[in-house]
Amino acid sequence: MSKSVASNVRAPARKLRIVGFLCNWCSYAGADLAGVNRLQYGHEIRIIRVPCSGRVNPLLVLKCFQEGADGVLVAGCHPGDCHYQDGNYYARRRMLVLQELLHFFGIDRRRLRLHWVSASEGAKWAEVVDNFIADVKAACEEAPDGALSLDRTDETADAR
Repeated sequence: MSKSVASNVRAPARKLRIVGFLCNWCSYAGADLAGVNRLQYGHEIRIIRVPCSGRVNPLLVLKCFQEGADGVLVAGCHPGDCHYQDGNYYARRRMLVLQELLHFFGIDRRRLRLHWVSASEGAKWAEVVDNFIADVKAACEEAPDGALSLDRTDETADAR
């Protein structure tokens, strides 16, 4: 194959793996509403329902990255609307601190996001997911040598 043809041939894009921690009371219901209304959003996200966004431990987020997640989205009730009074304030504080520390682990800050989505905001949920997927794709394309996570052990790591 000539160089000009070989340079135009690209490896197939790998499927992103995004983990979403969703508050049971608001964000999960918003995602469910998006599904009921048949709104289209990225299929790359895998949802984990948690009682409250305040229960998402930053070490759990780091474990997701270590196990190969390309992005982590934490979604909860709007401030002031938490069913557990102030759980979303704890989540906001923890995720802001973690986002500042991601640089020390070699993880792009755009790969972690915290959003507030209520039960009646199915369209907002679809928009949040699509925007986050676009940001994670951009972060992955800019990553040196395709290094996306702390300890990647799947077939894409072997292809390097």
